[in-house]
Amino acid sequence: MSLSLGGRSILQDVSLAVGQGEILGLVGPNGAGKTSLFEVLSGRYAAQAGRVSLAGRDVTSASFPERARLGMARTFQSPVVPAALTVGETFRATRKAYRPYLSAHDAEWAARLAHLDVDWERPAGTLDTFDRRKLLLACLIMRRPSVLLMDEPASGLINTEIDELDMIIRRLVDEYEIGVILIEHRLELLSAIADRVVVLDLGEVIARGAPEEVFRDPRVHAAYFEGAPDAREPHARETAWLSCSRSAG
Repeated sequence: MSLSLGGRSILQDVSLAVGQGEILGLVGPNGAGKTSLFEVLSGRYAAQAGRVSLAGRDVTSASFPERARLGMARTFQSPVVPAALTVGETFRATRKAYRPYLSAHDAEWAARLAHLDVDWERPAGTLDTFDRRKLLLACLIMRRPSVLLMDEPASGLINTEIDELDMIIRRLVDEYEIGVILIEHRLELLSAIADRVVVLDLGEVIARGAPEEVFRDPRVHAAYFEGAPDAREPHARETAWLSCSRSAG
């Protein structure tokens, strides 16, 4: 997968994959291309080369809404909620937009799964950061996605909230076999929760594997603390529910 914006190379021959019931951590210094990769995976950006597949289906040309209907969901760095709507109205708006056949029971189930315990008549704009994240996550869970892209979900949270978030994500993966790709700067969180990790630097993959191995890699330390290393790791081929890859040939 390759991406250029404004004549500048953002992603260079990036490939990764996540399976059902798996958590893939995506890390790298600021400007490494992590969020841009999410934009490509979710269909908001079109890559210049490569392909994206979901459950074996080529979705490279599918739009953001089309990928959502096929089972892809995404959270963003900032938990922006519809301030003019109540919590309950936010759920109803989500049901109407994505899955009209969903019921209030589905919303209640998703809220419990996301640990959202607030008054549904409360304006969404008055929720604290963690409850906003829970509300947005519950709205995604209600759609029963097969793949969830999470962009720094622990941002702005305290340690006890991060521990709770860890439990929520782990349950989504273990009980509902959702594949999760998680962008996160807190390496201790990824060490605890991720099955595998991919490290980006300057738009390229420089390391991949088990967290305990990757975080000991001198190239990863160099990327975070000393600048970009010269050595690059060849891409691994993986069996996946969601994947992006380079073009054949």
